Amino acid sequence: MAGRSLRKALATVSLSVALASVTVRSSGCRSIPAYRNSLLSSWFHLNSNIMSGSNGVKDNSHNKARTSPYPGSKVQRSQVPNEKVGWLVEWQDYNPVEYTAVSVLAGPRWADPQISESNFSPKFNEKDGHVERKSQNGLYEIENGRPRNPAGRTGLVGRGLLGRWGPNHAADPIITRWKRDSSGNKITHPVSGKHILQFVAIKRKDCGEWAIPGIYKGYVDDPRNTDNAWMETEAVNYHDETGEIMDNLALEAGDDAGKVKWVDISDKLKLYASHSQFIKLVTEKRDAHWSEDSEADCNGS
Repeated sequence: MAGRSLRKALATVSLSVALASVTVRSSGCRSIPAYRNSLLSSWFHLNSNIMSGSNGVKDNSHNKARTSPYPGSKVQRSQVPNEKVGWLVEWQDYNPVEYTAVSVLAGPRWADPQISESNFSPKFNEKDGHVERKSQNGLYEIENGRPRNPAGRTGLVGRGLLGRWGPNHAADPIITRWKRDSSGNKITHPVSGKHILQFVAIKRKDCGEWAIPGIYKGYVDDPRNTDNAWMETEAVNYHDETGEIMDNLALEAGDDAGKVKWVDISDKLKLYASHSQFIKLVTEKRDAHWSEDSEADCNGS
């Protein structure tokens, strides 16, 4: 059982890291064993529901989806003030910009056709053939044939860089280990008194923020989101409890990643999109250090 679990975890980690253009190789070209007798590595899903209510979203959960210019372009979104984000707020003068990237309009296999195409009849809010169009956050509205972002207005309609109308599903692998001293002992934070976790992070070239390696269970405040297409993710944590598996892995950045390394986890990290929420959930599950504010650590806030 342990061998099968490890093989599954390593296979998923390898795939996820590969998708992030991050190469993981064993030091000295040693292969990773199929299992270890002392296996204490574990993994779990982090179900992070970021949404809060039908008339809007939680504070700070729908900011990056309103930023300009739109990634990879010079397109400026229509400005959406905080009080006008929720769809239940009437705004007759709302005039979002229409934009779908040329790379999406070219019709790659991972992208939907345009809504206007006669041979395209998507089944929203359900499994549509091989495409999952159900949202992790429940039913979403359809307006004029287009799905409506459940988090609210973004100032831009169309799909932008996203291939699917409605939810675009992805997975975020979070690979962690305990920070250890030269003798192999876990290092405790001097203020919180909790052990320090480290995770594999890449530094994005486009914005200089640290991110979880991977493509991007819930809505994600992502700068690629539009009124009609948005990112949803399910974060999965792969944790090396003993340090025997991950410690001997050398990390190399791919072409679209600036740096890749083990990074200490704390609330001071500046992380891409909603990744900080996922990382915080990991520290809560592992009872690890997050903040020097003891009250924040205790309350998980």
